[in-house]
Amino acid sequence: MSESPIAIIRGKLAKYPEVRFKHEGDFIVVLPRDESGFEVGLREDRDRCRVHFDGWHETFEDRDTALNCFAFGLSSGCRLRVEVRGALRCKWVLEYEKDGEWYEDSTVGLIFYPFWRRRRIIYLQNHLIPAEAR
Repeated sequence: MSESPIAIIRGKLAKYPEVRFKHEGDFIVVLPRDESGFEVGLREDRDRCRVHFDGWHETFEDRDTALNCFAFGLSSGCRLRVEVRGALRCKWVLEYEKDGEWYEDSTVGLIFYPFWRRRRIIYLQNHLIPAEAR
């Protein structure tokens, strides 16, 4: 039997003692260093893993793909463009950096949100892993 994704993540996080994370059962989350970052989490569910970055999420059947996505969220080559209405975050666009430009990858949004409130965009980004080191 191969090592679980959470065990692999915990092993890699041991190299970064300054990183704060929580681990409970089948879930692990790395906490952002400051308000400009975002949580990066992984939940194991039978033969799948669900990775989340703040409100963005995706489910993977392949363990290695899930682990790569998790690491990507901790890197400076990843950022979230978040739409906020009032005080509610309601849309998350995952972006990646290539040759100095940012490109959209995928979007997750709430179905019900206060659309009448003023729209504001914030950018969230972690810098635990340099983009080229992933």
